[in-house]
Amino acid sequence: MTTSHTRTARTPVQLAALIVGVAFLLVGALGFVPGITAGYGGLAVAGHHSEAMLLGLFQVSVLHNVVHLLFGVAGIVLARTWTGARAYLIGGGAVYLLLWIYGMAVDQTSPANFVPLNTADNWLHLLLGVGMVAAGYLLGRARASR
Repeated sequence: MTTSHTRTARTPVQLAALIVGVAFLLVGALGFVPGITAGYGGLAVAGHHSEAMLLGLFQVSVLHNVVHLLFGVAGIVLARTWTGARAYLIGGGAVYLLLWIYGMAVDQTSPANFVPLNTADNWLHLLLGVGMVAAGYLLGRARASR
């Protein structure tokens, strides 16, 4: 018995959303791996008191890691359609730009820094936000112009 499966090719915006989603899933998982996350014993559920540092650079907490995991799952699911992929990249990029602004404005030792965010996180969020929004617009133009 043979079965035939039709498979449609992913558009560039879908591929970008899938790659970003997988990257977030990987980062979220790595945040729970001792050794890759320095100071793992000081991993807090949330808040600026977490001493865990992903790759020794980015301050993380259980909440921070779970957000990465959920964001990754969202990217993988939304990459299934052109509309979902574009919305994920542009909307997710906007969220990261807002998170960058929040991270720059909040005192890192304040209880308001509940995610937690440090300087390395802030600048990564800026790059992610700009990159995701740009990818959503630039890679999504091809279908929009058809």
